[in-house]
Amino acid sequence: MPPGNTGTPITVANPYTITENFEAGTKGSYAAADIILYTGSWNFNDALIGNLAADVKSGAKSVRLRGGDIHMNFDINGLNKIIIKHAKYGTDAASTWQLSMSSDGGATYTNVGSAINETSTTLVTDSFTITTTTKVRFKIAKTGTTRINIDDITFKGIGDAGVTVGVPDTQGPDTTSTSNPAGNRGVTIGSDAPPTVGDNSNILFGNPSGAQASMVFNTNYLIDAGYYIESYSNVRGTPNWVSWHLDATNTTNATGRQDNFAGYAGLDPSWYTVQSNSYQGSGFDRGHNCPSADRTSSVNANSATFLMTNMIPQAPNNNQKAWADLEGYLRQQVVAGNEVYIIMGSYGVGGVGSASATSITNINGGKIAVPSNVWKVAVIIPTGNGDVGRVTNLTRVIAVNTPNINSIGADWKNYIVSVRDIETATGYNLLSALPKNVQDAVETKRDAGN
Repeated sequence: MPPGNTGTPITVANPYTITENFEAGTKGSYAAADIILYTGSWNFNDALIGNLAADVKSGAKSVRLRGGDIHMNFDINGLNKIIIKHAKYGTDAASTWQLSMSSDGGATYTNVGSAINETSTTLVTDSFTITTTTKVRFKIAKTGTTRINIDDITFKGIGDAGVTVGVPDTQGPDTTSTSNPAGNRGVTIGSDAPPTVGDNSNILFGNPSGAQASMVFNTNYLIDAGYYIESYSNVRGTPNWVSWHLDATNTTNATGRQDNFAGYAGLDPSWYTVQSNSYQGSGFDRGHNCPSADRTSSVNANSATFLMTNMIPQAPNNNQKAWADLEGYLRQQVVAGNEVYIIMGSYGVGGVGSASATSITNINGGKIAVPSNVWKVAVIIPTGNGDVGRVTNLTRVIAVNTPNINSIGADWKNYIVSVRDIETATGYNLLSALPKNVQDAVETKRDAGN
């Protein structure tokens, strides 16, 4: 519908494809445990994630299943097909495994197809047609003690899968500390990085603060990290805002979470460089702006998100609950056939972390300001071309502004505001590349949250 028209946009159920390739997980023993993977939480019982030469795999890792099972701890909607790659492990004897499906949250399971005889020493692909209108989950079980490998489980369906893809940024060293800082590093920009200009570029909808790549702009310094663009404040020791484009090419799960926090080597030598351990003992998470799970197309892409210039001191419950859920929700929109332009930032001074019940204005000996508020703006459009011109007064734009406190509620929908509210609080000109009449329409309304 062209700009200026009103009415209700037509919702089209788009096809989705989601692949769990087990690259994002680590599990070195057969003991039963839940593990967070790209698609969500899975239970491994007498199974591990193998990376040995004898493990048959399409990437660096695959499931090694001995005598138990692996099953999903989550449901998926709109499914019509599941595809599984499998093989014998090493020189083990032939074995048998069975796929089964549950439509009651894992209480009971029904076999899908016949048992599979595992005889191949290379990956074999089997496809199972699913006929159901309800949400379902799956289990792969085997008998005996000879081992098999399972890899690349692909779900195909229509509409909203209801699956939050990507390992959330609340895992691992976001909430722990290290004594010694990692060495500073820069960014290696690969062919999987968004284009520098035009459709899908990270700053297509405008430079909110007029940041420039000159050290004269030490409180508004433009950093092009390839996989995202930001305005950085050397005075605050944090980004003012970070902008990036998100589509299915960014979340391929080609690599797992790197956890390689490091100072950014690209800052002027006279500036202070925030280190990987600069948040140690502060009670604040190293909160990503551009999330790790939004950049899984390569090691280079994921590593870029772990630079400290992409971090803010974020209250743990703010980072691990409301923001983790919002990040996952936006990735769901990509699975549903959309692309998303995202700007995240922070402002103000004084937040409440886990180490104190009172507001903390700075950490790291005063070198890093603790923001009072954390905000995000997301423009959601169906995947296509001519992106600026496709934004209309009906386009969905989500704006969220949360207090940076540990007592924050878990539901990001309770913190929905308008884009204009964020502009008033920050002084920025967001979505400035849009025509004025479109800006006025999308920036003054509040999203419904669904």
